[in-house]
Amino acid sequence: MPLVGVELQVMGDVQGVGYRWYAVRRAQERGLSGWVRNNRDGSVSAYAEGERGEVESFIDDLRQGPPMASVREIKAGWQEYSGSYDGFDIRR
Repeated sequence: MPLVGVELQVMGDVQGVGYRWYAVRRAQERGLSGWVRNNRDGSVSAYAEGERGEVESFIDDLRQGPPMASVREIKAGWQEYSGSYDGFDIRR
């Protein structure tokens, strides 16, 4: 499968509900690299890269979110794979 990157913005009730930790766990389970962070507007941004099928499944994971989250919308901007990240972590 081809390697890709995607920049995501997740809108809804996604802060204060363990959403970033959920994203980290799901990304690590799928062998993805990148990051996730809270935004001042209440949304969450993430960048993930890896095999396209795993990245697409990660987006599906984020659409569901942890039990207390309510995802309204996810915007995705596909990019070329950069290979710039080791692991997947939370940015502040």
